[in-house]
Parts: sequence; structure tokens; C-alpha cells
Amino acid sequence: SGNTRQFRNWRDYILKCLLVTSNLLFTVLGLVTLVVGLWGLINKESFAQEKISGIRTDPMLLFTFLGFILALLSLMGCVGALRENMCLLRTFSAVVLVLVVAQVLAVVVLYSLQGQIEDYLRSGMLAAMVRYQNDLDLRFITDEIQMGLQCCGADTYRDWGINVYFNCSAPGVQACGVPPSCCIDPLENGTVWNSQCGVGAQKLDEFSAQSVIFLGGCMGSISRWIEQHSGVIVTVFVFILYNTKHLKCVYVWFDLIKQS
Repeated sequence: SGNTRQFRNWRDYILKCLLVTSNLLFTVLGLVTLVVGLWGLINKESFAQEKISGIRTDPMLLFTFLGFILALLSLMGCVGALRENMCLLRTFSAVVLVLVVAQVLAVVVLYSLQGQIEDYLRSGMLAAMVRYQNDLDLRFITDEIQMGLQCCGADTYRDWGINVYFNCSAPGVQACGVPPSCCIDPLENGTVWNSQCGVGAQKLDEFSAQSVIFLGGCMGSISRWIEQHSGVIVTVFVFILYNTKHLKCVYVWFDLIKQS
């Protein structure tokens, strides 16, 4: 009847809008991740003021790659929904299902190995601090973590004594100091990067140092960040699971519509 046909038309229209909107959201997320990766590459080159030779091993390429793949897959779902192309929709559905299974497994592993992961992150942070001057990638990541989380060192700012240049027995001007990314105000006059702002910071007691550098270690800051944002993380995870299940239903509807 006419009413039944009109209902099906509205139903198909709503399902298509839902699928397109969901994929557009993931496309935006992918583009944001892609921009973050590209920003990291460009910012690192300008900060170092030198050409990076080992671009293929750059960790920021991971963000660029993930952002590109996410945006590409989401656009595939978007185009598939708009054109009602079942080949694209089925391909996207299969890929999303694989990603969700991988995500669930990753969450289970993270919770079951939480202690080991924390130890691994701490040892990784200390290893990056040891190679701070010699590895541009590790220096960039360490600086971004310390400035972003407003922390210094793994557990305390005195951890920087593990670095041969920042060790108090070192002969250079950096002895007993910390990187400028540990400084509360690393910019001189708000414009010029002051690379000497952390000189001698390890010699200061905590009361004197608190006005110059961040006292807390990055491991504690990372733990607090996860605790503060755990609700958001769980919400995003549930949102992705819900949308994946919902999108799967939408694909089934489209398949039935095509066959009818």
C-alpha cells in the first residue's frame, strides 16, 4: 500500500542519514589524527632546525598512518551509504568488526597487565632520558610529554641525573640541570625558547625548584590523567562498540533493501 511504501522510504532515508553521519564523525576523527601526525613531523623539524634523516622510523608517522587509514575507511562507508554500494559497505563492515575485536583484546590485555605496562613505560621513559641528546625522536616525544603533562622525569626531576650530560658529575654547562621542557616558563619574554632555564635545577631543593620547574614525575601524571579521563575513555569505547553494532544492523537493512 501507499502508507507502507512511504514508511519504507522514510526508514531507508533515516538509516542512510545515520550511516553517513556516523562515518562523517569517524572521518573527522581520522583527519584530526592525521593533522596531529603531520603537525608532529613539521613541528619537530622546525624545533630541531635541522633535517631529519631517519624519517621512515619517525614515531609520528604512526599517527599519520592511523589517521589516513581511519579517514579512508570512513569515507568508504560514507560513499557506500550514499550510493548504496553493498561491496563498499560489506568491506567496511568487515574491517570495522576486525578493529573492534582487536580493541576489545587490547583493553583486556591492558587491564590484565597493568603493572607490567607501568614498569615498561617507566623503563621506556628512563631509556629515552638517557638518549635524550642523541636521539631526536626520543627527545621530541619526551619534551611533548613533559610540556603536555607538566611533569619532569619519570618519578622526580632528579631522575635526569641518569643522563650523562645532566648528571652532576658532567663537565658541561648542563650538569645538574634538566631540559627546558621541564621549565614552568621555557620561553624568555614569552617568545624566545630559553634552553638554559633548567640549568642547575637538580641542585635546588623542592621548595626553591617549584617556582622554576615541574616537580612531579611523568609516571604519576600519566596515571592521574588516565584516572581523570577514564570516564571519557570508557564512554568513547562504548560509543564505538554501540555504533559498530548499530552500523552492522544498518548494513543488513541495506542488504535486505537491495534484495527486495
